[in-house]
Amino acid sequence: MPPVVPPFLIGLITAPVLKRVVKPLVRGVVMTSVGLALEVRRAAVETGAQIQDLTAEVVAEKQARSGGAPRAKADGVVTARGAGVG
Repeated sequence: MPPVVPPFLIGLITAPVLKRVVKPLVRGVVMTSVGLALEVRRAAVETGAQIQDLTAEVVAEKQARSGGAPRAKADGVVTARGAGVG
C-alpha cells in the first residue's frame, strides 16, 4: 500500500506557492478593472460635455433664426421670444 500523505501537509506545501502565484494575479486583475472603470468614467464625462455643447449650439441657432434673444421671466425661466412656458 502506498504511503498516504495527510492533507494538511499538502496544504503546508502548496499554500506558499499559491500565495506567490495568486497574489500578483489578483492584483493585476484589480488594477486592470480599476483602470477600465476610470477610462469608462472619463469617456462618459467627455460624451456628456459633447452633448451639452451640441445642445447649446442648437439653442443658439434656434434663437438666431427666431430673431430674438432669450427672455427671462420673473421666476428665472428663460424662454425664446414669443414662446410661452406652461
